[in-house]
Amino acid sequence: MIEVRGLVKGIGRQEILRGIDLAVAKGETLVIIGRSGGGKSVLLKNLIGLMQPDAGEIWIDGENIIGLTERKLAAIRLKVGILFQGGALFDSMTVEENIAFPLHEGGERDPKKIGEKVREMLEVIELKGEEKKMPVNLSGGMKKRVGLARSIIRRPSCVLYDEPTAGLDPVVSDSINQLIRRLQKRFGVTSIVVTHDMKSAFHVADHIAYLHEGRIYFYGTPQELEISQDPLIQDFLLGRSER
Repeated sequence: MIEVRGLVKGIGRQEILRGIDLAVAKGETLVIIGRSGGGKSVLLKNLIGLMQPDAGEIWIDGENIIGLTERKLAAIRLKVGILFQGGALFDSMTVEENIAFPLHEGGERDPKKIGEKVREMLEVIELKGEEKKMPVNLSGGMKKRVGLARSIIRRPSCVLYDEPTAGLDPVVSDSINQLIRRLQKRFGVTSIVVTHDMKSAFHVADHIAYLHEGRIYFYGTPQELEISQDPLIQDFLLGRSER
């Protein structure tokens, strides 16, 4: 579904990504971990064309998105949903209006169709009965759920998650992790999850990539990561600063 080849990106004089190679199969969940400032969010922004790399290729569903016109890029973006770190809801809109927003933007005008799709999403994220609430009245976990419903209402092939459990307590984090897994099974979506939360990583990942100093330092299954004896991996998993 997604393939990254030799991706290089610098900001100012700092080289953030130094030759990233990754492949994500259809229907799988790849978790990207790494230290703060290591380029994880920069990689996500490149994947949806919010940033342009200095070198390399990004293939989404068989098409290289580098150098595409904005019009062609818009068509590719229909295949990719993104859940931003804070949910990024519109404060002036209700829950149902936030969820329906991509449908209106895409030209859907039939209130019945919009209502049916919003109700389906509310059921998926387990927030039925909350559709009239404003974002200010939602908890952090509820905002993430609404943001996720908005990102998948047009049935993208792939969903990108930027720190989906950041700022949430362990119980709410677990509910978000279960939701990510449920979406994968129900809709067959391909997922890329950027996180610092190792419990989440082990819960949702089919494969894990450890981004270190702009390169993929480790790629493998959660089990392979867990038993790794590499000191750098061990320090990260144990939250140990460099000695």
